[in-house]
Amino acid sequence: MCGIAGVVNLNGEPIAPERLTAMAESMRHRGPDDEGIFQSGGVGLAHRRLAIIDLSSGGHQPMGNEDGSVQLVYNGELYNYLELRPELEKAGHRFRSQSDTEVIVHAWEEWGTACLGRFNGHFALAIWDGRARRLILARDRFGTKPLYYHVDGRRLVFGSEVKAILSLGNVPRRVSPAALNEYFTFQNVLSDLTLFDGIHLLPAGSSLCIDLVEGARPVQETYWDYDIRSRPLEMSEEEAADEVYRLFTQAVTRQLMSDVPLGCYLSGGMDSGSITAVARGKLGRLMSFTGGFDLSSASGLELGFDERQHSEFLANMLKTEHYEMVMHAGDMEAVMPKLIWHLEDLRVGQSYPNYYMARLAGKFVKVVLSGAGGDELFAGYPWRYYRGVGSTSQADFARRYYEFWQRLTPDEDKSSLFNHATYASIDGQSTFAVFSDVLSGAGIPIETVEDCVNASLYFELKTFMHGLLVMEDKLSFAHGLETRMPFLDNDLVDFALKIPVRLKLRNIEHMKNGVDEDDVLKLRRFEYQSGDGKMILRRAMERIIPAEILNRRKQGFSAPDASWFRGESIDYINTLLRDPKACIYEHLEPAYVTRTLDEHTTGKINHRLLIWSLLSLEWWMRNFMR
Repeated sequence: MCGIAGVVNLNGEPIAPERLTAMAESMRHRGPDDEGIFQSGGVGLAHRRLAIIDLSSGGHQPMGNEDGSVQLVYNGELYNYLELRPELEKAGHRFRSQSDTEVIVHAWEEWGTACLGRFNGHFALAIWDGRARRLILARDRFGTKPLYYHVDGRRLVFGSEVKAILSLGNVPRRVSPAALNEYFTFQNVLSDLTLFDGIHLLPAGSSLCIDLVEGARPVQETYWDYDIRSRPLEMSEEEAADEVYRLFTQAVTRQLMSDVPLGCYLSGGMDSGSITAVARGKLGRLMSFTGGFDLSSASGLELGFDERQHSEFLANMLKTEHYEMVMHAGDMEAVMPKLIWHLEDLRVGQSYPNYYMARLAGKFVKVVLSGAGGDELFAGYPWRYYRGVGSTSQADFARRYYEFWQRLTPDEDKSSLFNHATYASIDGQSTFAVFSDVLSGAGIPIETVEDCVNASLYFELKTFMHGLLVMEDKLSFAHGLETRMPFLDNDLVDFALKIPVRLKLRNIEHMKNGVDEDDVLKLRRFEYQSGDGKMILRRAMERIIPAEILNRRKQGFSAPDASWFRGESIDYINTLLRDPKACIYEHLEPAYVTRTLDEHTTGKINHRLLIWSLLSLEWWMRNFMR
């Protein structure tokens, strides 16, 4: 795992090595173990290394082939590299190291862009092919590793983080109104935009190529997407559970490869518990990590947010070396400036607990396994899917689901949220069109309840989970930590997509009443009443996880922010957001923000998600726009 960056000057003008060094230095936190650059004419590559496999100098990057005509910088792990290496050796390629990085170099020589479809791993990479005078960027299937780029007609600049691009000093710093519109609709950015105008995030499962020719434009291609259009496999519940368990065990085992200490997040739920159980069986005693919350000022169902009791139960059962952290009101305030500097690309919900958990794990290990992806693949959010049930067409489904996914501000409020100048700049830009474009990629005819659920799963895999993955990458690397996600293994994902909906959900048709996801109390009550989701995964994990864990209602990793934002954090919130000189008012209307805070403080409406996003935007503008 590492940080990568680079520049291609299309006119061939040489790149000063010190500029590449500055790009690498901006990501030192991603790779404290080594640094390297490559410069040849108009092409420059930069790399920071977090050594995980082959800790010797043999893993140094940029890494080239035998004659140096191919150069690679790479962030990630290739979990099937030991399977690909003998095939490449048989084809005549010679290896000088034991690293997975060198497998990618020779795979590119042997198969070209087709190699991307053969990789089972989590990665972002850049390959300079000097023979073709072409740069290739690519991200893994699921988007676990981010890769940003900027094109201005004269050059292409890229990096694992936006900071690397900005470090060049001559990239404009402007807010993207279109991305801001998406963010305040979805609490996410669904397109390839970022809040930085002119800087794009390469989509998951995609490659981007550009030739070193003046005036050349990049060509983007999708090499993989989630295939939920195929007919589900005919299988019994027992057959499906057996295969899920086999592929899950194989996935965890694959991702245990490491030459440095490895541990597991252990939340007290089925997903992380199952990963830890398999890892414990393969490695013996290992470290596990969990986070909890001080609930002394919480109320209602927020009193059930602390999972430490369940994680301690699993840690005792599995005999892990277990570490915990308790978060209190005030911990958010202490970390916000630094957290947003690392996050830089604002996505999804409250992430400060994830920052603290990564910091805890990073004190003991360099690799940690996470349960990310289990909910999105096996239907772990049943209260969401009912929104599309009953749709009569793809257009009807998109309209219904769009109403639900306006997590922050509905379209009718945007003229009040944004100030006149910003609203004028987004006038005519439809976030519904962005939303519909994502759904259209699934190609699912909305004819049955199962079609509606599959369309929901596709959307969440492409957007909600992707946002979580980008966030997890940034906050893990803030502490020199690599996070791996065994549920996002090629073979396991391919099979999960073919499992019939009837084996994932007990009953989708009974979900008749709406649920406001922003209302934590109502949401938790609905979850308790439904008790549905991930049924086949529960059945598969009966072999290794006790019933009291398998049958628990779903509990997300969430602080009692609804209470804290009315109580112990209110002075901090008021100081930042009620200040008429706050940075956010370059784009937002103070009256709308004031009304939001008043409604939350009085208990009229729970605006915890919107308040978090306003705080995040304030610190983002302070960090990057001043």
